[in-house]
Amino acid sequence: MPVRHKVEAMTDQASATEPDIPGKPTSASRTTLSHIMTHNDTNLLGTVHGGVIMKLVDDAAGAVAGRHSGGPAVTASMDEMAFLEPVRVGDLVHVKAQVNWTGRTSMEVGVRVLAERWNESAPPTQVGSAYLVFAAVDADGKPRRVPPVIPETERDKRRYQEAQIRRTHRLARRRAIMELREKRAAEGFED
Repeated sequence: MPVRHKVEAMTDQASATEPDIPGKPTSASRTTLSHIMTHNDTNLLGTVHGGVIMKLVDDAAGAVAGRHSGGPAVTASMDEMAFLEPVRVGDLVHVKAQVNWTGRTSMEVGVRVLAERWNESAPPTQVGSAYLVFAAVDADGKPRRVPPVIPETERDKRRYQEAQIRRTHRLARRRAIMELREKRAAEGFED
């Protein structure tokens, strides 16, 4: 089973034999990645390609996950990537990321994407958002424990609670799909 499927299938409950890992505040790993969009980033419509934005999102979220976990972390899933406004050539894009929730070996990173004209002083506009789940891994690619995240503000606390809801939905969706596949296989259907 690939790491991305193993991560959330694990219980994410600490074992009684494992020592406690000190928690880290949300601000300890929060980061912003900024990039000016050029003609090389455009799609056939002349706006910035969604894949370019997704890569920046994954890069920023990966940096946050690695900082929080204190080592390598791999993308396990991306939820709810929303593109709210088009990004244009000449936009300065800011990708803001933070850990919203942690389990035993996984963590959810929330990302906001903002854009502003590179040569104007108008405030940036939110153009996208996403939630990614990362698994902390050791040198052999096996899941390793992560420190608990300590929400600091009311917004952090809200994000933590919302992340728990998203996790519950991800796990329920995965279970329902697996049950359907098993049922279809028992009925003789092949995928």
